[in-house]
Amino acid sequence: MIADDDEKWLAAAIAAVKQNAFYMQRAIDSNNLKDALKFSAQMLSELRTSKLSPHKYYELYIRVFNELGTLEIFFKEETGRGCSIAELYELVQHAGNILPRLYLLCTIGSVYIKSKDVTATDILKDLVEMCRAVQHPLRGLFLRSYLAQVTRDKLPSIGSDLEGDGDAHMNALEFVLQNFTEMNKLWVRMQHQGPSREKDKREKERNELRDLVGKNLHVLSQLEGVDLGIYRDTVLPRILEQVVNCKDELAQCYLMDCIIQVFPDDFHLQTLDVLLGACPQLQPSVDIKTVLSGLMERLSNYAASSVEALPNFLQVEAFSKLNYAIGKVVEAQVDLPAAASVTLYLFLLKFTLHVYSDRLDYVDEVLGSCVTQLSATGKLCDDKAAKQIVAFLSAPLEKYNNVVTILKLTNYPRVMEYLDHETNKAMAIIIVQSILKNNTHIATADEVDSLFELAKGLIKDFDGTIDDEIDEEDFQEEQNLVARLVHKLYNDDPEEMYKIIFTVRKHILAGGPKRMPLTIPPLVFSALKLIRRLRGGDENPFGDDASATPKRILQLLSETVEVLSDVSAPDLALRLYLQCAQAANDCELETVTYEFFTKAYLLYEEEISDSKAQVTALRLIIGTLQRMRVFNVENRDTLTHKATGYSARLLRKPDQCRAVYECAHLFWADECENLKDGERVVLCLKRAQRIADAVQQMANASRGTSSTGSVALYVELLNKYLYFLEKGNPQLTGDTIQSLAELIRSETKKVESEPFINSTLRYIEFQRQQDGMSEKYEKIKMEWFE
Repeated sequence: MIADDDEKWLAAAIAAVKQNAFYMQRAIDSNNLKDALKFSAQMLSELRTSKLSPHKYYELYIRVFNELGTLEIFFKEETGRGCSIAELYELVQHAGNILPRLYLLCTIGSVYIKSKDVTATDILKDLVEMCRAVQHPLRGLFLRSYLAQVTRDKLPSIGSDLEGDGDAHMNALEFVLQNFTEMNKLWVRMQHQGPSREKDKREKERNELRDLVGKNLHVLSQLEGVDLGIYRDTVLPRILEQVVNCKDELAQCYLMDCIIQVFPDDFHLQTLDVLLGACPQLQPSVDIKTVLSGLMERLSNYAASSVEALPNFLQVEAFSKLNYAIGKVVEAQVDLPAAASVTLYLFLLKFTLHVYSDRLDYVDEVLGSCVTQLSATGKLCDDKAAKQIVAFLSAPLEKYNNVVTILKLTNYPRVMEYLDHETNKAMAIIIVQSILKNNTHIATADEVDSLFELAKGLIKDFDGTIDDEIDEEDFQEEQNLVARLVHKLYNDDPEEMYKIIFTVRKHILAGGPKRMPLTIPPLVFSALKLIRRLRGGDENPFGDDASATPKRILQLLSETVEVLSDVSAPDLALRLYLQCAQAANDCELETVTYEFFTKAYLLYEEEISDSKAQVTALRLIIGTLQRMRVFNVENRDTLTHKATGYSARLLRKPDQCRAVYECAHLFWADECENLKDGERVVLCLKRAQRIADAVQQMANASRGTSSTGSVALYVELLNKYLYFLEKGNPQLTGDTIQSLAELIRSETKKVESEPFINSTLRYIEFQRQQDGMSEKYEKIKMEWFE
């Protein structure tokens, strides 16, 4: 309903403006000055309305403004035809109403200034004073806006044809400042006109009119002769006085932003303390972070665009002033949310990184200031504030792309302490990803210790964390990051690398039972890599007391892997014990190697009960033991005997068969003559064949016919016989294989031929035709398989 009325009133006013403008134009065309003034005054009377909203009033004002341009041209022509401009200036003051009178006065005043019959200063002073007569906020605001518009190109600045005496530009400056002050007062008063229930509506309307006030500051910035001294001593203090004293949130926020945007960067830099001194005096509800962020962004861009400007930043101590000002703002606004205060320090940090990127002490000081502010709040529970902290901590990472630089900032981990567990972990992920992305070299134990302390949200369990609440896939990805990080740690000095491994171990063992099975393996392999480096160097390069010796590292690994057996990861522990045993064997440490095998055997006996897991573990044991060359006869026989015993005790007969024939490899090593016991190889194979016979008998008893699976065991055994035959086992001849071959021939008649059997036959035929192998294979008769 109100909107409809607004439209009707606006339509009626526009119609009246058009009508009077028509008669005014007709009078102008006939050079009738009296009628032109009469109808122009009637047209301007439409601006006296109080019924229109600011938005609709603006539309009406634009209509009238366009018509006044025609009237101004007419006044110029009249003076050219001999009419006295002074008389015209007096004549328009006889208009009946104050508002039309002042609009006409501003219009003829613009022409009067151009005529140079009187100084521009006198006319401007007269106009700005007379406009005080209109104190209605809306009407007065638009009247002064019109005054600023028509006089904008007629201000007596230095170098213009209206310059006048030496102080004329100061008079122009005074005119603009006075007009700005009065406009701002009228604009602020609009907020207090009308019922309180419409406060939000009025604020929205005021926001639409803010550019009318801001244009004055733009004019000030364009005035010739306004140098740094005048800006510092006159312009800025006067503007800030008005900003602070108006005590209006909207006006203060907008005008501070205008100051920052319209005046030159070097002015801001040289008057930084004055501008920043006003910030704590603003209303608590003012969005001060927007104001200061705009200022710091402009200064940052200024520094980036001009290398010559950088010394000025140091000369004026820009960082210290900004840091002090932000501290004062936070102190003054006691109800400032944590997110807002962190945002302020975030902008200061970005400014510091941009302008003073080489001053780590400045960066650390910003972090310390933020810690001081956060100390009053404790752990952040506000998501917005936590996100700002993450952005705050990420800024140095993005700037330096080097975590080693970040580790030099003593206050960096102190800021992270205020994050909750999830956000702390997210920040830790960002840090680790930065290392991996930028291929950062973490080279000392102290750096590693600081890094792992920084990333503890990713490495350790926190109190109150329940494993069941963690998404398993996300958890795996997080710990994969930790594993990749461990592999990235490297130092050419073995002694320092040992310290790094020891430091990583300290943090990983505190990671909790869910993490250790994922984080201990990369630590173990990193240590094994160091052992290979030591083995490849000179013998005992560090002397007797050196800490980084293969034996000491292996002892450390033994204690580390043992932890896995306590956290329900025996399969993994067994694998790692065998890896360590391989490394100890390569270093010719027989006692240490035997100890690792002993621990692996204990795990197999006591912790691994699942039949499939036993099969896998036993294959690993046999494969690793077969490669051992460090053992004496007694130790090797002991370990071999245990392995063959485990093979015979597997739950399933087929598994027993395969494990037993794999044990045959324990008695034959190609490169060691003293490890070639052909007789025991044959014993293992025959024992495996007996187990296969038992499998075959069970199959016959249950199904009445042979099964493909049981025949496959015979073929696997045949392949083992062929392998050792080729390796030169003197106990194996073609006659030895004959019984097995005949058995396979008889059994294959009962089942369909398998590809495995066929490929074995083709291999035998191929080997019979090869030089050096034909003699070994000649006693194997192919017709057995026909």
